[in-house]
Amino acid sequence: MSTRTAKAAAPAAAASELILLREDISGIAVLTLNRPHARNSLSEAMLEVLGDALTAIAHEREVRAVILAANGPAFSAGHDLKELNARRSDEDCGRAYFKHIMGLCSGVMQQIVTLPQPVIAAVQATATAAGCQLVASCDLAVASRAAKFATPGVNIGLFCSTPMVALSRNVPRKAAMEMLLTGELISAEDAARIGLINHVVAPGSERDAALNLAKKITAKSTLTLKIGKEAFYRQIEMPLADAYKYASEVMVENMLARDAEEGISAFIEKRAPKWENR
Repeated sequence: MSTRTAKAAAPAAAASELILLREDISGIAVLTLNRPHARNSLSEAMLEVLGDALTAIAHEREVRAVILAANGPAFSAGHDLKELNARRSDEDCGRAYFKHIMGLCSGVMQQIVTLPQPVIAAVQATATAAGCQLVASCDLAVASRAAKFATPGVNIGLFCSTPMVALSRNVPRKAAMEMLLTGELISAEDAARIGLINHVVAPGSERDAALNLAKKITAKSTLTLKIGKEAFYRQIEMPLADAYKYASEVMVENMLARDAEEGISAFIEKRAPKWENR
């Protein structure tokens, strides 16, 4: 029997009309951006449905990992510039709307970071501007050899300031600054070299590669993964002494969890652990 279930309550014929698709595969939620005609730009509607999906998944105990993928010729071209530019005719020249969209997008990126489950980007093609930010915000990323990455806002007079936040927290400073200041595309191999993505795979195999990575992760204790992901992002912004103090407290609480007791016992007894996720 297939382990795949359609979570989106819509007939197959209507799937092409949905801008975000969802499929569940053995405890892995696969979210697919589905605006190929618009290069999966992050319109207001796309950001809202993606945020809603992440909110739902955060409370679904059966979901142990998330894959973020896309259909079409681009992973994501970033913000929908036509949608933004259309609001310049507003009374305030678009200020309120621009603030709303930037806040909405920043919120979605933070949802990915704070989601209890690990999130893996499966990048089939080019990811630019806020699309590159989306990849950088994910915990892990697998990309096709055909994929390219850029923060090209500087080319159109709009510095990629919000993408910069995720980018600068994932790659070395000089690598981030070169991407931000030149706006040039970099290859998947260069993205892996600077740490923006984890693995480069053959075109067309990025989803399977992401699924294989997710399956390795979902074999672990869900509780342990949740504890570890939260601790990683909290400690990384702390001074060294504070980070060690915080991580030590986390380690003590983790040691007292049932899964840690089971895992350590299983290791000593040379057997496979039986996780209870508590």
